[in-house]
Amino acid sequence: MAKQNVAEQFVDILVRAGVRRMYGVVGDSLNPVVDAIRRTGGIEWIQVRHEETAAFAAGAEAQITGRLAACAGSCGPGNLHLINGLYDAQRSMAPVLALASHIPSSEIGLGYFQETHPDQLFRECSHYSELISNPRQMPRLLQTAVQHAIGRSGVSVVALPGDVASLPAPEKAVEHALVTARPTVRPGDGEIDKLVRLVDEADRVTLFCGSGTAGAHAEVMEFAGRVKAPVGHALRGKEWIQYDNPYDVGMSGLLGYGAAYEATHECDLLILLGTDFPYNAFLPDDVKIVQVDIRPEHLGRRSQLDLAVWGDVRETLRALNTRVRAKTDRAFLDRMLKKHADALEGVVRAYTRKVEKHTPIHPEYVAAVLDELADEDAVFTVDTGMCNVWAARYLSPNGKRRIIGSFSHGSMANALPQAIGAQFTDRGRQVVSMSGDGGFSMLMGDFLTLVQYDLPVKVVLFNNSSLGMVELEMLVSGLPSYGTTNRNPDFAAIARAAGAFGVRVEKPKQLTGALRDAFRHPGPALVDVVTDPNALSIPPRISAEMVTGFALSASKIVLDGGVGRMIQMARSNLRNVPRP
Repeated sequence: MAKQNVAEQFVDILVRAGVRRMYGVVGDSLNPVVDAIRRTGGIEWIQVRHEETAAFAAGAEAQITGRLAACAGSCGPGNLHLINGLYDAQRSMAPVLALASHIPSSEIGLGYFQETHPDQLFRECSHYSELISNPRQMPRLLQTAVQHAIGRSGVSVVALPGDVASLPAPEKAVEHALVTARPTVRPGDGEIDKLVRLVDEADRVTLFCGSGTAGAHAEVMEFAGRVKAPVGHALRGKEWIQYDNPYDVGMSGLLGYGAAYEATHECDLLILLGTDFPYNAFLPDDVKIVQVDIRPEHLGRRSQLDLAVWGDVRETLRALNTRVRAKTDRAFLDRMLKKHADALEGVVRAYTRKVEKHTPIHPEYVAAVLDELADEDAVFTVDTGMCNVWAARYLSPNGKRRIIGSFSHGSMANALPQAIGAQFTDRGRQVVSMSGDGGFSMLMGDFLTLVQYDLPVKVVLFNNSSLGMVELEMLVSGLPSYGTTNRNPDFAAIARAAGAFGVRVEKPKQLTGALRDAFRHPGPALVDVVTDPNALSIPPRISAEMVTGFALSASKIVLDGGVGRMIQMARSNLRNVPRP
């Protein structure tokens, strides 16, 4: 049996760790690893057009599967392109292993062609970033990187010079069993005792949920019912907690709607479950707050806590549900449910009148039709900006659908690359990229990746010829919009020229048929929908102290618009409110 080189050993370890594919762009320093992938079963090389796409695709795959995913970039500029997608993966808690191939080891530190120092560059967006400068560091260093990525749910980066990758792997190297799954973490008995006391002493409890409630839907619903608590959520908690939720009071934050803001401010105990919600201007400072999170570094960094609980949300609630006293007074819950329904009724009317005749098309109408026609288990990837608004307010989660975006990092151009990673996990599952024209055009080259691999991703392009969210930020800051207008081509014609299905929609009556045709098409498809750039309305009272990114300092609502099928849920939940 031929002796392995370092590149072959590297690839074998990735396969043992559950990696099925590596996304990247080939280059000379990467050649030994790419060739090892070519000759190794169980893993494939996915050729993208830009390394940023590779990192976003790997991050999306990791979020869909829960397994380690991988990406790679060649030395210098090649691997530097990975950094934005790796930041997103790190902040989304997606386990990703990035290979940053490096210049020849003998030239490091001498200003060689394309020289950078990737082991230093990636430290801020990873849990682990190290250089393999000697074959004897293998396989221990890579195994350590794998376990950092999986164990801490984030990014590990391994820098590997091309010449070292070609050297023989060390003989009799120790390869230990890899950890490929994370444990559940139960809080200590002392923390559970304190939390039980706080819940039992509170008259009005509110739950605010984030992505850490994944897998804990039943436990959250049981607990909310036991203590008669309204349940709000952050954007990343939407897909896990909004469906089948008779206690739902909507979402808080700049993109929020309903009564979540009131419920978090009018309670006397707020319990933050698995959320690192960054906009502390929307959180109260005059109620008792408990935070439950599996990441101890998240505890208390947004709010002053009365109790910090380090643990898995599901395990924590399982312990609580057997111990807290059931509350009988549901006056606070019922009042919040009514406020929620009233708030949604107030905004839904603005976009239910003649939307099917309005030209340019209301983007809210596009999102509502998309939500209705998409599969029950569809994966939606969502561009940052106004597409976040439409996803937050119109996509209806059901426990089967997934909604992935750059919700913590807030990068443009994420939706198409994430759709690539999501689709590779299951070619038979519907994947829809909700793309803005600004984000799509930024990494439009990787539409060709869909065509090259015949990936059946459906790109629904909200084309308002502007950077809509940036324009809104300027307006609420008292600035005239400037530099936000895009002069766009016919994107559908570009899709057809590339060999994909493409259709342009300019009138509302064309929309349903175009989406159905795209969904029926067996390969990649793009629906270029010309939408109204003035679809947002701004309330008459806006504080001058306003926007930094998505954060507000004084106003709790900036956007006013429809809310899709969520009004139906709110009306249904009102039926649970006892009548006098």
